[in-house]
Order: sequence, then C-alpha cells, then structure tokens
Amino acid sequence: MSNKSKVEEMEDEPKKGQTEESTELNDEHIEGDTAEENEEEKSEEEQLREDLAKEKEKFLRLFAEFENYKRRTSKERMDLFKTAGQEVMVALLPIMDDFDRALKELSKSEDKEMFKGVELISNKFKETLKNKGLEEVEVSAGDAFDAEVHDAITQIPAPDKKMKGKIIDVVEKGFKLGDRIIRHPKVVVGN
Repeated sequence: MSNKSKVEEMEDEPKKGQTEESTELNDEHIEGDTAEENEEEKSEEEQLREDLAKEKEKFLRLFAEFENYKRRTSKERMDLFKTAGQEVMVALLPIMDDFDRALKELSKSEDKEMFKGVELISNKFKETLKNKGLEEVEVSAGDAFDAEVHDAITQIPAPDKKMKGKIIDVVEKGFKLGDRIIRHPKVVVGN
C-alpha cells in the first residue's frame, strides 16, 4: 500500500470528481456558447434575408412606378399633339364653311370656270384636312336628335307628328377629329 492512508485517498477522490464535473461544466458552457453563436448567425442571416426581401419589394415598386410614369408622360405627349392639331383644325373649320358658301353661290352664276377653280381648291383643302384625321359628323333632316352629338339652336313646331323630337334642318356641319367631336352640328329640332 502507499504511504497515503485511506482517509487521504477518500479526500482525493472527491477532488477527482470535482475536476471531472468542472470539465463537464466547461464543455457544456462551450457547447452553449457555440449554440448561441449559431442562433445569432441564423438570426442575422434571417435578418439579412428579410432586409433583402424588403429592398427587392421597394425596387419592384419603384420600377413599376417608373413604367407607369413613362406610359403616362407618353400618353400626355400624344394628347398634347392631338390637342395642338385640334386647335388648328377648329381654326380652319370656318374657312371650310366659307368655301361651302362660296361654292353654293358660284353654282348660281354662269361662270363655270370660276366654279371649277374654287371647287378644286375646296376639294384639295378638305382632302388635306381629312388626311389629318378630320371627319364630318353625318347628320341629316329626319334623324333623331341626340344631345350628346347635336347642338340644338332652336325648336320649331314639327310639320307633322313623325318629326317631333327629330332634326328638321342642319344649320352648320359638325366635325370630329379621331373619336372626339370638335364641333357639334347645329340643328333645328321639331317639337
């Protein structure tokens, strides 16, 4: 046996147990730290993914907004060109009316060459306006009156019951540019 007594050996044994316990505790502590670090890395990674998703969403919204802006400005520019053309067309309509009145009066005269010359100029003028999108609004006596399309300048007693609420006479022609009416036809309506 060794020089140590049994008592001393017993005292040494708990010290060995304590060392083993403390080693186990240290191992558990290290494993706990590693687990916490992994959780932090995962939560940091998740946070980065969320941030990335938010930024992607912002980018997509901004991109869509920009596309809408381009579409809107393009449409506004086209409308501006149409409006500018519309102003010119509206300004030229009285000239076309004057040509029609001149042709009506010249048809009564005996100078057929002058009539043909004015008619040629009038037709060329009308054809040019037609090529730019100007169209006459078709309306004639006997058509039903439509407040959306026609401009009633007066009402007169209808010559017969069939003409009530119908157009009796067209005083001034109407025109449209594309789909839009730029001058409503002025009509007389029977009541």
